[in-house]
Amino acid sequence: MAHKAGFVNIIGNPNVGKSTLMNAFVGERLSIITSKAQTTRHRILGIVNGEDFQLVLSDTPGIIKPAYEMQESMMNFVKSAFEDADVLIYMVEIGEQELKDDAFFNKIIHAKIPVLLLLNKIDNSNQEQLEEQVAFWTAKVPNAEIFPISALQNFNVPEVFGRIIELLPESPAYYPKDQLTDKPERFFVNETIREKILLNYSKEIPYAVEVITEEFLEDDNIIRIRSLIMVERDTQKGIIIGHKGAALKKVGMDSRADLEQFFGKQIHIELYVKVNKNWRSNANMLKRFGYNQ
Repeated sequence: MAHKAGFVNIIGNPNVGKSTLMNAFVGERLSIITSKAQTTRHRILGIVNGEDFQLVLSDTPGIIKPAYEMQESMMNFVKSAFEDADVLIYMVEIGEQELKDDAFFNKIIHAKIPVLLLLNKIDNSNQEQLEEQVAFWTAKVPNAEIFPISALQNFNVPEVFGRIIELLPESPAYYPKDQLTDKPERFFVNETIREKILLNYSKEIPYAVEVITEEFLEDDNIIRIRSLIMVERDTQKGIIIGHKGAALKKVGMDSRADLEQFFGKQIHIELYVKVNKNWRSNANMLKRFGYNQ
């Protein structure tokens, strides 16, 4: 049987379940998942290998209208997802009516490649609403195949996966068959810590935070990690640290538990917080954090 390989890129509004879907396909938590918008900031590749196929999945930031330079960079990751896709997944949720950017939507309905429209979170709907939504999206995106799914409950996800494999072009593998992602270990350390900040803090705090791992030392039985949490204001630094360091300690403990499961080793993690005013609009800082390549 001929070998198939290709790039399958997932786009959609924030919080529609793109990261949940990708993690379901890959079988690992490569993309962080929270209830807050703009959780995914980068384009993250997850690689699924079979004997006769390699599926290179790309999870992208939710589509928004950018308000500052970091968000502009996030939307550039989405633009690049249109350029190299062999199959495009446009993900929507029950009750959604439009994409938050007309130019992106125009690209979807005029795409020259197969488009799968996944109507997610159908476990939150009834049959009548589901039928209405399928009819609505059939008319709005006539070039797409529509699949009602629940990424969280894994409903119809194997069927979508099978259809993707059918649509892949014949090609040798693009990456080694034992590779899971294109991102280095430090990236997943940063994302895990950032996820815990998203879960443990409210209001603007998570969106003013970035994480960079400055030390990652791996021995046979333990990984020693030192990571910097960057904020924009002194008041944010105080909130991140908390009374007698309790809030920061909780972030470290929660992160360590997930990272020990991810890496399969004991983790020692040291966190500290630094103020860098307006880093989200600083081109040099954004480049350091991997936004402007």
